[in-house]
Amino acid sequence: MMQLEFFPSRTLALYLARLFVTRVLGVLVMLVLILQTLDLLSESGKIFAHPGNGEAQLWTYVGLRMPELIATFLPYSVLLATLFTLVPLNQNSEIVSMRAAGLSAHQILAPLVLTGVIVAGASFAFNERIATRSAATLKAWENADYGAMPRDSGVRVNVYVRDGPNILTAGRFTGSDKPPRLDGGVTWYRRDPHGIIVEEVRAPSAEYANPGWRFAAPERFDVGSMRFDKLPAPIVLAASVTPQQLQISSVDPDTQDIVQLSHSIAALKAGGRRTNELQGAWWHKLSGPLAAMLMPLLGAIAAFGLARSGQVLIRAVLGMMLGFAYFIVDNAALAMGNFGGYPPLVAAWAPFVLFVLIGETVLIRTEE
Repeated sequence: MMQLEFFPSRTLALYLARLFVTRVLGVLVMLVLILQTLDLLSESGKIFAHPGNGEAQLWTYVGLRMPELIATFLPYSVLLATLFTLVPLNQNSEIVSMRAAGLSAHQILAPLVLTGVIVAGASFAFNERIATRSAATLKAWENADYGAMPRDSGVRVNVYVRDGPNILTAGRFTGSDKPPRLDGGVTWYRRDPHGIIVEEVRAPSAEYANPGWRFAAPERFDVGSMRFDKLPAPIVLAASVTPQQLQISSVDPDTQDIVQLSHSIAALKAGGRRTNELQGAWWHKLSGPLAAMLMPLLGAIAAFGLARSGQVLIRAVLGMMLGFAYFIVDNAALAMGNFGGYPPLVAAWAPFVLFVLIGETVLIRTEE
């Protein structure tokens, strides 16, 4: 009868879940602190390079960067926490005692998998409500060279849009300004009928002139003569480019929650733009957090087998290899989806389904 119950003992389930949660939090804190320190060391010079920046700006950077690190490395923390939970249980013969009491391998793992589901739900909520907003603000701040903190509303970074055969690029677009504004370095490229750039017009900023964009203090570079000329007055270019086009021209899925990303994909589709990459990222917002549920299954190989056989370390390494193989395949599938090799749905979900089957196969063939 016990074999048919997933949680035959409430006390045992709570014991395993508590062990797992404390190790997930411990590993996550350790990884985030180390990575945040290294990242801050690499960026502190750029932050201090802007006049007036000091310790307060360092703490601002930490506050904006830490949610992104948590969102990125939580699945890795769950994998390592799985091994740190199961290996000691094996070495102390607690797994053997559970098996002797009639528990199956799946019943031993069930509390960890259920905890992984809860962690996945928390990870999804954290990513959608906190990590995306901090990432959007941080990227806009980085693009401003850590100067005055830009407003979140209507900001797009690394803008690239076509103006007929020509191209308009800018470091940042702020749609909430009146009129809408481009800054961070604005460049308009004029191309000949063969697509070759023949002229560039550069300016520190430009504002919407309805129609077109008025370049402030422009400079012209003629490719044929290789000569720079400073223009005496502002010039209006890119008459076919509207603020609405710029609003959707640069969509970073890491800076938008799933609802905003849905609207961006719909807008790009209406404009005839390719959206495979964004659709794959949309689906991955759902499948990605579920890695927390998958890691106990992949790391389970470290839990079973006699400790006195001397193979616990080998099993732990195999469990870690399975976990990291999932992350590699997951990233590779997303890359293939971005290039059109896989449909977005397959690119986001196929690695998860594949490694669920691999984990179950390994567990059943070795222990059940």
